[in-house]
Amino acid sequence: MKLEEQLKQRSGNQCELCKSTDALKIYEVAPQPYGDASDSIFICDTCRTQIDKKAELDAKHWSLLSETMWSEVPGIQVVSWRMLNRLKQESWASDNLDMMYLDDERLAWAKASGDHENDAAVELHKDSNGHQLHNGDTVVLTKSLDVKGSTLNAKMGTVVRNIRLVEDNTEQIEGRIEGQVIVILTKYVRRQG
Repeated sequence: MKLEEQLKQRSGNQCELCKSTDALKIYEVAPQPYGDASDSIFICDTCRTQIDKKAELDAKHWSLLSETMWSEVPGIQVVSWRMLNRLKQESWASDNLDMMYLDDERLAWAKASGDHENDAAVELHKDSNGHQLHNGDTVVLTKSLDVKGSTLNAKMGTVVRNIRLVEDNTEQIEGRIEGQVIVILTKYVRRQG
């Protein structure tokens, strides 16, 4: 049986963390110690984006961890523990964390990502006005920029369409100006629309 079919059957075709039935996909819980279905969970896009820190953490969304943390599935236990740690400023999450038990092997797996040391803060790509940027957005330059290694001067007010977010740096985006792909600092752009 394929992994996706196993996870659908195991989860009852609902998110294994919040019970949603919308846009479910396989999520591999890194690092994967077992190499089987117990390393993966079936979750919704809302859970995925918050786990991956691509969206602000919504404590209300995670309230069902009080139930799902008791799962026998190692991957669900590990992600539940990590998310409860990120939410530990919430009294319910702190209480659940105190009740939750992971054996030494699973606790080491849960700590391997270092995610438990983070708070609920999420670093997102934001424009000069504090609005979140997404891949494919259109932005306007708020300052004239000289492009390093080029004679190109990107004028203030230039519209840059279909931007790409730089994965590991929330202060940078990539965009095409006059046919040339350049890196632009987010503090010099304003999201259009």
